[in-house]
Amino acid sequence: MRRIASLTLLFAGAIELFTSAVLYVLPAGRVAYWTDYHLLGLDKTQWQNVHLCVGVLLILMAGLHLYYNWRPLLRYLAAASKRTTLPGTAFWAALVITFYVVVGSVYNLPPMASIVTLGTFFSDRANRTYGEPPYGHAELSSLKMFARRINLDLIQVKTLLAEAGIVVTGDDQTILEIAHSNSVTPQQLSDVIQPAAATDNTSAFPDAPAPGFGMKTLRQISSSYGLNEQELLKRLAEKGIVAAPEDSVKEIASKSATSPMAIFEQIREFSLEQE
Repeated sequence: MRRIASLTLLFAGAIELFTSAVLYVLPAGRVAYWTDYHLLGLDKTQWQNVHLCVGVLLILMAGLHLYYNWRPLLRYLAAASKRTTLPGTAFWAALVITFYVVVGSVYNLPPMASIVTLGTFFSDRANRTYGEPPYGHAELSSLKMFARRINLDLIQVKTLLAEAGIVVTGDDQTILEIAHSNSVTPQQLSDVIQPAAATDNTSAFPDAPAPGFGMKTLRQISSSYGLNEQELLKRLAEKGIVAAPEDSVKEIASKSATSPMAIFEQIREFSLEQE
């Protein structure tokens, strides 16, 4: 049993390292669910489940390993205490390194800040590549609710789906169910029905940022909401915010040492003045 515990601990540790790396580079959950993203045949929820359950197995096997090796560990500690009265250099070095990583993760100290930034870079790039949903968990909305939420004509939506060979059993069928039953992703389904939107794609600026707002460029925002791009740039400059048309909200916030929410509020204030 001792050998089984040791080998299971080794295998579980290796799997936990691998799933940690996978989750580090996967797109955000809202994007993964919307695009039905899979890696090595598993979706994000399945990867998270594997990571969690193997983590529990790792803890259990570590406890079992400690139980079977308790006496050798005590003998080692007793022998170590006879050699010296104080912990050695290795002990203090390990303690300092661990403490620094924990504190550095909380306060964004290097190199932990770079690790977090790199993870955000991978996630943001995947979000841009695969596309953002129009709102959180849009794939769980019924076709009727989805059309209403993004201002689409339901009759035209069903016509477009039929022309594309997409079978819909009812208005209450969810976007995810329709996508799965027709072997497409929710994102692809959304692309099919987008022509059902009103001719004028501009809409009132929202009271709160939609999912993925931070990844949109100033040009995209100006086009979506009918804002004067040059006037918006001028307004931001007056507020001490450095921006270019192709900069995303996150990039503008980073260059101006502020938050994406602060940029959103500035743009919203500008849009209200233009009404």
